[in-house]
Amino acid sequence: MPELKREIFKVINDIANDHEIYLDCINGVEDHVHLLVRLRTDQSVADIVKTIKGNSWEHFKDIPEKYVTWQDGFAAFSVSPSQLKTVRNYIYNQEKHRRDTSFVDEMKTIKRISKSS
Repeated sequence: MPELKREIFKVINDIANDHEIYLDCINGVEDHVHLLVRLRTDQSVADIVKTIKGNSWEHFKDIPEKYVTWQDGFAAFSVSPSQLKTVRNYIYNQEKHRRDTSFVDEMKTIKRISKSS
């Protein structure tokens, strides 16, 4: 699994580079991925998510042992510059958070961080 995770993150990073998406950091666990992205004025969250999900699915769709599927929805939160370090630390420590926290509590934490901006 760690090799697949690294490959997924590399593919997402390559997609971001190819589509001029500024990807600040990425990490995740078995069932979800967190991205910290800086939007340009001509980009929307929905378009970025669609680009990353669609292109990464295309990359893996014909490799049964690496098949990746994405859920239909997503969550997005804005982050002020004063909270960037906190959010980066949160993203980089996903494995620890997942061990200690349920998904619902994780979403509450993210909302709390984004509101303290």
